[in-house]
Amino acid sequence: MRFRKTLPPAPEPLPVPVIDNHTHLDFAPGEAGAAGVRAAMDAAESAGVRGAVQVGTDLESSRFTVSVLDREPRLLGAVAIHPNDAPVLAGEGTLEAALEEIEELARHPRVRGIGETGLDYFRTGADGVEHQQYSFRRHIDIAKRLGLALQIHDRDAHDDVVRVLLEEGPPENVVFHCFSGDAELARTCNEHGWNMSFAGTLTFKNAGNLRGALAVAERRLLLVETDSPFLTPHPFRGRPNASYMVPLTVRFMAGQLGAGLAELGTDLVANTERVYGSWDSSSAR
Repeated sequence: MRFRKTLPPAPEPLPVPVIDNHTHLDFAPGEAGAAGVRAAMDAAESAGVRGAVQVGTDLESSRFTVSVLDREPRLLGAVAIHPNDAPVLAGEGTLEAALEEIEELARHPRVRGIGETGLDYFRTGADGVEHQQYSFRRHIDIAKRLGLALQIHDRDAHDDVVRVLLEEGPPENVVFHCFSGDAELARTCNEHGWNMSFAGTLTFKNAGNLRGALAVAERRLLLVETDSPFLTPHPFRGRPNASYMVPLTVRFMAGQLGAGLAELGTDLVANTERVYGSWDSSSAR
């Protein structure tokens, strides 16, 4: 993926370093490979973002995720087949093999999540729903058997995501990545103890539904992410995103909640480490 615009300037650092719980460093602009990952995390750390979860969306990006975990201690990982890819792989007859490899990759001790998985009815039509739901159920099973968090991609599919989760029985830690619901979905997450991860979309002018959700979300279930290099917060919407931009979303969250930055940052870190475990390189999951 090519980005024609430059990265935004660095924001003022946060008083309490937080964690970006969803990024795609394999998509990021700039230098590729280990040097690019290290530079991205150096920039994040300078802005008060001390770690991140690098997320896979297919076999290639999931392999990349595992490959960088031993070299970059500021990263944990998540691996999965994206819901939009599930119907394609099913049509090719390779979905089962892909899911088997995802499970093997997920056994790396610094892989702490299965994701992003879930349902996406925006880009995949009705003919792909069955394969998406089957893949989602398989990912839920992998997360439960390996004791990993589940990172959910939910686009235009709130009711079915909740239904499938309840039918299968969710793992202990569930994260609605780039939370896209409203106050009603937030209350459902509160009821079941599912984590809501807010991205730069929260700062968009047309995101009243997200601000309504944030207002009712329980503080213990709040996480923050970039989904970088996508969804750059206002006022840099449309330019490439990166983990160092998390402070813009955290400051916006604090303003909406009437919370102090240090107080909110402390809560976000505690919530993130409850879901994924410690970033300490010596700690196993």
